[in-house]
Amino acid sequence: MTQHTNLPSDLLPTTVREFFAAHIARDADTASSFLAEDAVIVDQDETFRGREETYAFLRDAGSEFAYTTEQIGAHRVDDAHWVVTVRLEGTFPGGIAELDYRFALRDDLIAELVIANHPA
Repeated sequence: MTQHTNLPSDLLPTTVREFFAAHIARDADTASSFLAEDAVIVDQDETFRGREETYAFLRDAGSEFAYTTEQIGAHRVDDAHWVVTVRLEGTFPGGIAELDYRFALRDDLIAELVIANHPA
């Protein structure tokens, strides 16, 4: 069962909020501007490192599917770590997924982003 939190989007750090808005809009140029030069993104146990690999991931991830994204939760772990939970519905296998986007921030940029299934 999904646990929703009451942390509204406007209380997320600007970096996380604006990255997420660009990522949902599939705007890889804007989304990648919020990443540190040495950023790491982990998705489905695949790791992307540095400017070129993370940009390619943001540009291509999910592009073969049509889907909607709804933020269903968010919480602060500490000043540098935030989690945003989203629900995806679309044409990918299974049709519905709930994912946690785990952000690690450094100097107001995203140093690491781990995308993983939200625990049931």
